[in-house]
Amino acid sequence: MPALDVILNALISGVLLGGMLALTALGLSIILGVMRLVNLAHGEFLVAGAYAGLFLLQWTGIDPLAGLALIGLVLALIGYPIHRFLLVPLAGKGPEASMMTMFGLSIILQNLFILLFSADTRAIDRSYATVPLELGPISVPQIFVIGFVISVVLIVAVHLLIARSRFGRDLRASADQPQAAAMIGINVSRVHAFTFCLGAACAGIGGTLIGVALSFTPTSGASYLLTDFAVIVLGGLGNVLGTLVGGIVLGVLQSIGGLTLGDGYRDLVGLVLFLAMLSVRPQGFLGHRA
Repeated sequence: MPALDVILNALISGVLLGGMLALTALGLSIILGVMRLVNLAHGEFLVAGAYAGLFLLQWTGIDPLAGLALIGLVLALIGYPIHRFLLVPLAGKGPEASMMTMFGLSIILQNLFILLFSADTRAIDRSYATVPLELGPISVPQIFVIGFVISVVLIVAVHLLIARSRFGRDLRASADQPQAAAMIGINVSRVHAFTFCLGAACAGIGGTLIGVALSFTPTSGASYLLTDFAVIVLGGLGNVLGTLVGGIVLGVLQSIGGLTLGDGYRDLVGLVLFLAMLSVRPQGFLGHRA
């Protein structure tokens, strides 16, 4: 059996990494909750954010954490024409058309990343990514703590935006009853466009944090897409704070799985939990909320 300090470090690392996973899943959750769109290109948005952080550092010298707002804006601007020219024409044609379109986009983006950046494994090299933060027997990478704090702040900010702003009111109405929302003057198409851009921005920022904390390749998006599905199933579809809970739970369980079974079984633990939650409590721990 591992020593107590090893178990404690694994649990704390799982909580911190889970917070970052929650941020990567947030965009997928709100897009699925509001637009009823299974965005199969979500993982590629995440990888694009990781590459954006890498090249922002290499070309300008700007620390990727300092450039998170810029990266989020760039991903949002990329997301808008995707929504406008690929998804809007498919409105009213059933969920399958949009889902397959995003699947096709996912394949295109993966190959584009390989063509432009090669298939090499990359990581954003920063000192705080490897230097541990030590407190007695506890030792975790600084980036885990930094990434967790940033993720929680952004998740809470999105929650407040949805819960207390006029846009949030329109978003909730568009998610619950889109036809009724349109009848009372809400521009549902504009709400969907903003939601898609917000989801892309969250994915990009989360991808940058993952790129600093871990590593990535042009095809990493597929594994993160599955992980993010597990997070939103655990937390509840469209439930912003539930996404944070789901991410932390998944991060802890993945750490336990990696500690007991080996690092190669981390994803297996997440997928088994995903399937178990779907069969036992498909609405998640905190239930559905737009």
